[in-house]
This record gives sequence, C-alpha cells and structure tokens, in this order.
Amino acid sequence: MKIASGSGETSTSNINSIFYDMPALRLFLLSTLSACVAFPSGTMAVPLLKKQIVKKRVKQFKRPQSDRKICVKTNWRRPKGIDSRVRRKFKGVTLMPNIGYGSDKKTRHYLPNKFKKFVVHNVKELEILMMHNRTYCAEIAHNISTRKRKEIVERAAQLDIVVTNKLARLRSQEDE
Repeated sequence: MKIASGSGETSTSNINSIFYDMPALRLFLLSTLSACVAFPSGTMAVPLLKKQIVKKRVKQFKRPQSDRKICVKTNWRRPKGIDSRVRRKFKGVTLMPNIGYGSDKKTRHYLPNKFKKFVVHNVKELEILMMHNRTYCAEIAHNISTRKRKEIVERAAQLDIVVTNKLARLRSQEDE
C-alpha cells in the first residue's frame, strides 16, 4: 500500500503498522475478531452483551414501620393513610418505589455474568438454547435429580451453554 507523506513522496508501508498504532482501533478490531471466531469445545460461551449493567438501586424497598411492629412484614406495601409521612414524601423518611428506579431496557433481567436466565427441567429444553447460547444461560430447576443434572450438564458442555448451578447436588452426593 502506498501512502503519501508530507513532503510529496510516496512510501510503501505495511497496513498493520497503520492500524496497530492506534489503541482504540486495535481494541475495536480485537473485539470484532473475537466475536466472529468459532469457539472450540471446552471453552465457555462469551456473552453478547457489551453494555455495563447499572442498577439505580440495589437495596430493597422496605414497608414503613416494619422495623417497629412485628406484625408488619418488610415486604413493600404502598402507604394509604391520610397522615402518612411516607406517602406525603417528607424529607428523611422511607423512600417509595416509582418508575424512575427502573433498569435500562437493554440490560434488564441480565445476571451479573451478562447472561439472561432460562430455567431448564430436561435435556430437551436445553436444546432450545443452542442458537441463543450467547444471550441466555441455563439454570437447572430445583427439583431435578442428580442423575438428570449430570445429563443436562454434559449436554450443555457439548452445546457450549453456560449453566449457573452446574455444581449443585453433585458435591453433596460425592461426599457421601
């Protein structure tokens, strides 16, 4: 490739030296190449989500006066009293949930490992995730036996599907 320099003369240069001088472009090329490469068996699927997951609020909203009265549980209920300080939104009182605390649409329902959860009960349900293994990860249902769990984990490894609870029930059975 010929490139014109400032003095009017042309010099032959390798295209790699042009691209790899710019760090931002290098990162872009590496990310696009890694997305296109097929993964050999034995490696984990890379999540498709590149955006950072941001939670506006992590703490749960508590029901007002649940810390004072035993009969009032902590599960959120909207205060409806005429004199309620929480309902009237006084300064320094319990916050009420509203639409502004909602998550970003693009990152809603994503786990910290950047996959969405899909509950699996058998190997056949695992086949559904074959084409979506970069968006969804499998979670084995709580009432599945150890034998079926092993089958699901083996098949998930073949299909390159991430399983969130693949070690559940395997450790306790092997210890005995």
